[in-house]
Amino acid sequence: MFCKRLPNIRLVFLFICSVLFFVIAAVMPANASGEPPAGSDKIFLHEGWKLQSSCLFFAQGEQISTAGYKTNGWHSATVPTTVVAALVADKTYPDPYYGKNLRDIPGTTYPIGKNFSLLSMPKDSPFRCSWWYRTEFTLPADHKGRHVWLHFGGINNHANIWLNGRLVAGGKDIAGAYRTYEFDVTPLLSSGGPNALAVETIAQTEKDLGINWVDWNPAPPDKDMGLWRGVYVEGSGAVAIRHPMVATHFADASLNEADLTVQAELKNASDATVSGRLDGQIEDVKFGQAVTLKPGETRTVRFAPDGFSQLRIENPKVWWPYQMGAQNLHELTFRFTMGEDLTDQQSIRFGIREITSELNAQGARQFYVNGKKILIRGGGWSPDMLLRPDHARLETDFGYVRDMNLNAIRLEGKMETDDFYDLADERGVLIMAGWCCCDHWEQWKHWQPGDLEIATASLRSQILRMRSHPSLLVWLNGSDGPPPADVETAYINVLQETDWPNPYISSAAQKPTSVTGKSGVKMTGPYDYVPPDYWLADTSKYGGAYGFNTETGPGPAIPLVSCLRKFIPSDHMWPQDSFWDYHAGSEGFKNLNHFEGAMKSIYGAPSGLDDYETKAQAMAYDGERAMFEAYSRNKYNSTGIIQWMLNNAWPSTIWHLYDYYQQPAGGYFGTKKACEPLHVLYSYDDNTVAVVNSRYEKVSSLTVIAQVYDNSLHEVFSREAKADVDADGVAKVLALPAEAFSPGSPLYFVKLELQSNDGKIVSTNFYWLSPKKNVYEWGKTDYKYTPVSSYEDLTALQNLPKAKLEASGTSVSTADGPEVHLTLKNPSEHLAFQVRFGVRKKGQDAEILPVFWDDNYIELMPGESREISAKYLRTTDTSEPLEMTVAGWNIETITIPLPASAASSAAGAGSRR
Repeated sequence: MFCKRLPNIRLVFLFICSVLFFVIAAVMPANASGEPPAGSDKIFLHEGWKLQSSCLFFAQGEQISTAGYKTNGWHSATVPTTVVAALVADKTYPDPYYGKNLRDIPGTTYPIGKNFSLLSMPKDSPFRCSWWYRTEFTLPADHKGRHVWLHFGGINNHANIWLNGRLVAGGKDIAGAYRTYEFDVTPLLSSGGPNALAVETIAQTEKDLGINWVDWNPAPPDKDMGLWRGVYVEGSGAVAIRHPMVATHFADASLNEADLTVQAELKNASDATVSGRLDGQIEDVKFGQAVTLKPGETRTVRFAPDGFSQLRIENPKVWWPYQMGAQNLHELTFRFTMGEDLTDQQSIRFGIREITSELNAQGARQFYVNGKKILIRGGGWSPDMLLRPDHARLETDFGYVRDMNLNAIRLEGKMETDDFYDLADERGVLIMAGWCCCDHWEQWKHWQPGDLEIATASLRSQILRMRSHPSLLVWLNGSDGPPPADVETAYINVLQETDWPNPYISSAAQKPTSVTGKSGVKMTGPYDYVPPDYWLADTSKYGGAYGFNTETGPGPAIPLVSCLRKFIPSDHMWPQDSFWDYHAGSEGFKNLNHFEGAMKSIYGAPSGLDDYETKAQAMAYDGERAMFEAYSRNKYNSTGIIQWMLNNAWPSTIWHLYDYYQQPAGGYFGTKKACEPLHVLYSYDDNTVAVVNSRYEKVSSLTVIAQVYDNSLHEVFSREAKADVDADGVAKVLALPAEAFSPGSPLYFVKLELQSNDGKIVSTNFYWLSPKKNVYEWGKTDYKYTPVSSYEDLTALQNLPKAKLEASGTSVSTADGPEVHLTLKNPSEHLAFQVRFGVRKKGQDAEILPVFWDDNYIELMPGESREISAKYLRTTDTSEPLEMTVAGWNIETITIPLPASAASSAAGAGSRR
């Protein structure tokens, strides 16, 4: 179908190419993993690519893929890259993330706020043309006489692949963003000179199974076309090994014995029957069997404990999510030999672990890891909008997930790199993966012949990549709704054929299906602002803290002013205008009106940009804390909560726990507080104080101290109580009396403290409450939010007396990286509210990132002191003079120098990597 989008003069040629493809019998296409596992001789085709639009020159693939073909005037590129990403990298286009620069790129004339994946490209778009990628490579001498496989990890969306003047594959055989491809190109290779590879890529249309940004952010004008995943060549003998895998089953809850089922796919690339031996090894455990393959045969070979007793492992070292135990990883190596000749060798890392799920008594999906219940608490993932890979960013992303005490990431579409999955395995973070909503992927009634084949091939590609990773929790066959029975059945067939070892469900929504019944999850929103008490006020119908909510959250997340300056031009910073809206979402989320209306009603109209930021951060902190606390307190009536979202694809004012620049702010620290391993909280629904234990061991002899203060900081209630909390349990410890919140004060503060049996403070919490309650209009609820006819009134916070803080700090260089230590004291008679701190290089505006603070956005009562620390990566440069800013709701900003301590000079040399 894509040929219709190419210049007419080339149609006949493409038809000939398609015919030619079928007669190249020696070139065998097959699905393969998206990125290479370790253990064999792969040659990555990363550097040295050239890129050009087919509308700017006229040549055929046969010519372009000839060694020495001239590419004067072409763009230079590294792969993987989309077309627009390459043109941004070589400065053809300016930074598309700043201001409205994206709208200045040709082809970005689609209506603002619309889902571009559902629209045709504008007629004048340069990306309606196909774009050619071209490179040359030379094989090492040791590849002579071996089979050579050409591998593509992802092409969006259609392509024609040429090598040394001959068509490798094209037409309908290369279609779909999430398929992967592998070809035996041995007959096409040059024995001595360079090999020329040319790939003509064609962008997705609104009728293709492609990549979609939904309502999260705008889309690039090329719809992320091109070689968006890596390309490599790999050698093997007559038999190649693919997709090694280990599945685990425990005999019982003791985990003292693990049955491992091990398998790999063998491919006979020759035209003769071959016999050989497949041998596997896991540390000191060895196993193997003789195998005979017919010409061209592909077969999965399995090793099960019933036939190979050595795969029944005693006292195994088990893999756990990081909050439950260690992330023990093991290596499996497979070797195939024919006599004395090694034809191929492949290795993977894996974890010994078993994930299961069931519907609990309330009908909610309950997950178990190695037989233990787990409350899923995570965020929705977004890669970079131009799909640019960045390992350092990923390291920080996973560091932030753990720092916030979250345990899961949800992928809605956007299947990730092996680098991503490897980090998830290493960091012990669970991954929910599945297809995306809101485009052709879920427009099943409009599917054309061939779409189901592309969809199932895409699923097969991705499952084969993911199935060996212990971090994978579940696969979702749909997002906002389940597929029809025939599609769901086809997907399940693929999951079973590929031995997917984990649970799968029909979709991320609650709609049951005739194939798999109830999903046990819900997607009821909200996605825009709701007050903190919402999550406990709704108990049966909407987004409240019960069941498993696969995507929800309290709405916008405004970056700090220092980060806003990075993408909002100075003359558009304040008052807000269309530049702000452009960096919100799309469809129903293309402005901040609802959020700002709530701000005005609850906290008062902002007096300027700084006041707006201060109030926005308080709303984000309070909102995220309340959501995660509610789901945590209600476990296991609640079984999971996914914040929408964890991060952003570009600089945005909505839906993140840290912004595009990886700056943590109010929502981040509200989440970190709510999800701490041992946590004391206030319940909005019944005024109780509870302790949530997220550890998997009982905690005894705790002390809870609860104090209530009025607007003048007069203590109106105080109580101390003892508590024991079961492993992974919740205990309601005491109740705050209703009279403590009488209408006599416009504002109340609740201060909570949790002490261990030795008197150590293990958790603190601080709430600001109004005696006036929110009045919800439940009957007017839509997918975005539940309207509030009368909001709580916290405007009295605007009149808090000024507090003056004393602050001192030092910077220290340690073997693990730089650290900053801050001491704060409130010597005044007034509350210091929502105090935040950041470190920057002297004279600069932006903070040093990434950063991992113990705590932030804190409160200090009169006379109270706190010591706070921040940690940085070992690669962070702190050689220049540093200073710290301390700001807050009702304090004057303090800037203090951060001298290096004596310990710093002693420990600093050579400590950074």
